[in-house]
Amino acid sequence: MSGDGLDTDRLIIVISGPGGVGKGTIVARLLDRDPRLWLSRSWTTRARRPGESMEAYHFTNRELFLSHVDEGGFLEWVEFLDYLQGTPVPDPPAGHDVVFEIDVHGAAQIRRRFPDALLVFVDAPTRAHQEARLRGRGDPDEKVEARLAKAEEEVAMAHSLGCEVVINDDLERAVAEVESLIRSRRAADPHC
Repeated sequence: MSGDGLDTDRLIIVISGPGGVGKGTIVARLLDRDPRLWLSRSWTTRARRPGESMEAYHFTNRELFLSHVDEGGFLEWVEFLDYLQGTPVPDPPAGHDVVFEIDVHGAAQIRRRFPDALLVFVDAPTRAHQEARLRGRGDPDEKVEARLAKAEEEVAMAHSLGCEVVINDDLERAVAEVESLIRSRRAADPHC
């Protein structure tokens, strides 16, 4: 095990992308189909969205979050728009590869700690599609505008990191594309 709670024979998969592009849905499908995957659940200080599962995040308040930061409990964390979000030091079961569903800034931090991590950036086919998804899940107008404005910065950062880009224009095809990336990485590294 490394000091980050991960040993070197695990594949580390980071799924990032702008809000509303379907990252959570893709990750849920991957977890359903591949018993070797384990999801690290991020912490957030934002309020739960209407209809959002309590299991989507570890929902907490700012004080507890910052206390966890002070204790060294996160691999990475960021203040995003008007809330804090972070990836706790994981404790996956033996024999499982780790999936992080985090923003692209978190992906950059994970890449610095784990240079061999598989970085996958999921995007919508257009910003109009992203906007429709954000509105469909109940995001208020000011959040929709902020997320759309942030998306272009996130796309540029993903390209600079060398992320594998998957366009979620068809869910089954997008899931299959990510599965193919995981299979290829496992085949290339006999330790995974």
